[in-house]
Amino acid sequence: MKNTFNTGKRLLNTESKPYVIAEIGVNHEGSMVQAKRLIDLAAEGGADAAKFQSYKADTLASKNSPSYWDTSKEATTSQHKLFQKYDNFDAEDYVELSSYCKRVGIEFLSTPFDDASIDFLEPLMPFYKIASADINNIPFLRKIGKKGKPVVLSTGASNKDEIILAIKTLETAGSSEISLLHCILNYPTPDPQAHLGMIKGLIESFPDYLIGYSDHTLPDEAMVSLCTAYTLGAVILEKHFTHDKTLPGNDHYHAMDVFDLKKFVQLSEKVHTLLGPIKEKGPIVTEEISRQNARRSIVIKSDLTAGHMLTEDDITYKRPGTGISPSHWDDVIGMKLLTALKSDHVVQWSDIK
Repeated sequence: MKNTFNTGKRLLNTESKPYVIAEIGVNHEGSMVQAKRLIDLAAEGGADAAKFQSYKADTLASKNSPSYWDTSKEATTSQHKLFQKYDNFDAEDYVELSSYCKRVGIEFLSTPFDDASIDFLEPLMPFYKIASADINNIPFLRKIGKKGKPVVLSTGASNKDEIILAIKTLETAGSSEISLLHCILNYPTPDPQAHLGMIKGLIESFPDYLIGYSDHTLPDEAMVSLCTAYTLGAVILEKHFTHDKTLPGNDHYHAMDVFDLKKFVQLSEKVHTLLGPIKEKGPIVTEEISRQNARRSIVIKSDLTAGHMLTEDDITYKRPGTGISPSHWDDVIGMKLLTALKSDHVVQWSDIK
């Protein structure tokens, strides 16, 4: 089906409540205890999934890879050195985290960053999440596509042609479903650089794919970025997640915490209710009484005799709307009364010919 995506627990479409991914990443800082605590908090906050990142520094970055983040928040200037800090989880650790997620009732996800993680994560997750930085990594995309699973693909720092090539590569290899996430590859993303309007562009350019948003803006009290993204049509919503936004380094400083998450889940429920399931403008069932009583009808101004030919001076428009609508004003003028009518009479088609 077009515009659908199966997460395992939910079949999403363009009218679904948001599917919220709490991106723990490596905010566990190498601690299994902390990783499980973050899973608990993500579940408590109402997220649909808790997501990690599976990599080894040696397979991810060369030793001279420069930083691309805000070094006033994370002072490490070497990607290799930063990634080395928290890459101590192995395949069996992710098995344990997946089991723990099942125990607390939240879906487990982890973004793979090398061939080994693609393989060991495959039986643990309902779908793959691919980071923006790998959108042009053709052999990597092919290996994921061959698994035949659904894929959520972030599109940060990419153009339309690169997205098309990534989709073609994944689908040719065997990917069953693909969702595209708008993303800006800046950590953090200042509000003027968020460009949430690109969500509309993705919806227009890729109408057969469910669209979402991976957010790197700083969280605010109203969770405006995520709420706005949802109203624009983003259904899968991902944001970094931490237990303490004041912690230095890595992804804590632009993450949401459990209070932000709870707030967004509550707001998104209200937004979902406000949006409703109907897209084409038209009256709804509960408006019928208003259509009848709040609209106007053509009404006689003063007593008239049978056979009288109506002129514009003979009629006015008043509530309720149970007679001839003023939309037929010009049709009624010049017609004759079949019976005498009193002042304030609501004209019916049976009254005239």
